[in-house]
This record gives sequence, structure tokens and C-alpha cells, in this order.
Amino acid sequence: MPAALAALAALAFAAGCSSGDDEAKSSSPSASSAPSASQTSVGAREAVVAYVDALNSRSVAGLLEVGGVKDEKWSRQEAEQILADRGGRGWEIKNVQVEHDMGPDTGSARLIAEDTAGKTLRDTFTVTREEGTWHLVVFTQQPAEPGKDPASTDKPTS
Repeated sequence: MPAALAALAALAFAAGCSSGDDEAKSSSPSASSAPSASQTSVGAREAVVAYVDALNSRSVAGLLEVGGVKDEKWSRQEAEQILADRGGRGWEIKNVQVEHDMGPDTGSARLIAEDTAGKTLRDTFTVTREEGTWHLVVFTQQPAEPGKDPASTDKPTS
């Protein structure tokens, strides 16, 4: 399961990363949503905000927490790479949209943020809720569990 989530996150990350000058608007849960949907959107949105806070403060621990991964050598290395690419740039959130398109505990979040130099960050994440806590799937290098083979990314043969 973790390998499948990592593959899904990699696809979502590749599809969601681009920059542009589109006007961003703030979003909030719709009034017609059921209270439980609104509450889950808020929790997932808070995870996106925590991600941006971790980037701005260059916090490895913050990324590990929002990613819901253990503090291990591979996760620290990947967090350091994320921070090298995007950290400490004063990101300001312009828009966050959360959709529970995969069930009540899994969905997607779209982020638009702008750094202090005016560069736009657009990203899409898979969001998951585990034991009541929302996490973003931002770590794609998670090793397979012992005794399990990672999912193949090869094209199937016919």
C-alpha cells in the first residue's frame, strides 16, 4: 500500500507542478457540504498549511510530520532535498482546494502559493487521514517494507 500511494503521489506531483501568472482566489468549503465533509476539508487544508509553514521555516521535522513518515535516513534525505528546492522562500498561500474524490479519508489537495519574489508554486497532493490526522503524500522515495516488492512502473506486455 505505501508503494502504491507513493506512485500515486509521484503522478499527482508531476501533474500538479507548474508555474504561471493565473489569478488565485481563496477558497472555503461550500455551504451545501455536510458538516463532516466540511470538517475533513478543514483538516486536510491545515495539513497543506503545515506543509507551507515547514517549507518557509526550512523544517525537516515539520515535513516529516506533515508527510506522516518515520524519521529515518531516507526520509530526512528526501525532506532535505524538498527544502533545498522550495524551502525558505516566504511562500504565501493564495488558494487551497481539497476534494475527497477517493473517499472520506483520502482525497486530493491543490495548492497555489507565491514566494516573496513573485514566483508561483502550483502543486497537487494526495491527502490521507490516518487515526484522525491528515497527511500529505510528499515523500516518494519510501523503501518497500521487508518481504514486499514495490509496485512495478514498467509498461505491461500484451
